[in-house]
Amino acid sequence: MLPSTSNYLLKNSRVPASLLEMQSIAPSASTVATTGSESNLCAVDMEIAAGTIAEIIPAGTKPISSSADIPVIDLQGGLIWPCFVDMHAHLDKGQIWERSPNPDGTFASAIEAVGADAQKNWNAEDVYRRMEFGLKCSYAHGTKAIRTHIDSAGEQGTVSLGVFEALQAEWGDRLILQAVSLVSLDYFLTPAGEKLADRIAQIGGILGGFAYMNPDLDKQLDRVFALAKERNLNLDFHTDENDDPDSVTLREVAKTAIRHEFSGQIICGHCCSLAVQPSDLVTETLELVKEANIGIVSLPMCNLYLQDRESQHTPRWRGVTLLHELKAAGIPVAVASDNCRDPFYGFGDHDVLEVFNMAVRIAHLDRPWGDWHCAVTKTPADLMGLPNLGRIAVGLPADLILFKARNFSELLSRSQRDRTVLRQGIKIDTTLPDYRELDDLLAI
Repeated sequence: MLPSTSNYLLKNSRVPASLLEMQSIAPSASTVATTGSESNLCAVDMEIAAGTIAEIIPAGTKPISSSADIPVIDLQGGLIWPCFVDMHAHLDKGQIWERSPNPDGTFASAIEAVGADAQKNWNAEDVYRRMEFGLKCSYAHGTKAIRTHIDSAGEQGTVSLGVFEALQAEWGDRLILQAVSLVSLDYFLTPAGEKLADRIAQIGGILGGFAYMNPDLDKQLDRVFALAKERNLNLDFHTDENDDPDSVTLREVAKTAIRHEFSGQIICGHCCSLAVQPSDLVTETLELVKEANIGIVSLPMCNLYLQDRESQHTPRWRGVTLLHELKAAGIPVAVASDNCRDPFYGFGDHDVLEVFNMAVRIAHLDRPWGDWHCAVTKTPADLMGLPNLGRIAVGLPADLILFKARNFSELLSRSQRDRTVLRQGIKIDTTLPDYRELDDLLAI
């Protein structure tokens, strides 16, 4: 049981080595013997003082100087992780499944259902309450930062971006929120697109949109890159969310970035078609992506749900991009939530541990475990420009997740609903919001 104070010692814990910013501590022989050599865990004692990580030492090596004066909590080998970083969500779409389900589970039907729901229901109150519901879920599960894509065209964009600004201010002491514009790239060829770029700059957001193969793609990309450079904005694209081997928007984004000598951070999400392209095209694309310094975020749950969906047809592929190959090429790779309980994905609870768990199973991110856990912590934090998040180090705030699980097998075999989430060393209330909060919006 954690004390109400923010000064105490966490004894006998285990931290994934790649999340521990201390080269002086390595996985111990005793930890390896208990957890298996591929778990790569460090056994540590950790002192929390005034909400900050004050000291980290190998477990049991010596008394921490002030430990006699503070409570000591024995975690009995339980894991400690930093809080999660969820770098691709769609909070403005979330929680509408009951009133606008996807009739056949296809991508096309998802677009149609969301569009109809938005036209009918997405006033400021509706968007605010559904987005805040998602934030409550994320916070309770242990997330510290979220990047959400916001449908941004026309008047709806004005409403939804205004709601985002309000929530960003109200939740600023609990969650770091980033907004990305989401429009078709041809929108940026219009005066409205330029105004949108100005609005994104005003709120400190990221310029983005979904790319698709069309005769004007080069012109569209040139325009969005020019708008971003003029306003010193980073970029975040939806690319190749399909199984068409001729869909190469990821490659085209990389070529455009190189041509414009773009120095900002670029993220490309989904990149599904990369997994069905010939090896020579894959090699060429990865080389360009690496040269362009593009980070990739995979959305394994949503892609698994939508891709290869046909009535009375068992899906033949998983819809997930080439995570192993991208990482081997030195390209930063993250995984994230994407949609939650909307026509694009009828499930989910904004729990990044569930995302990681599913990604491990879908994409074989185990054996060996390596540092794939960075894909929901350290890597997305770096890609979002948040270098103090997603890692554990002396001097950082004690924003941590404590698990009873002692290794990856235990962590990923149960739901971990009994996790403890710390913010500045204080245990938060992890009670999830009741779905009944939204009954009046959903007409249930």
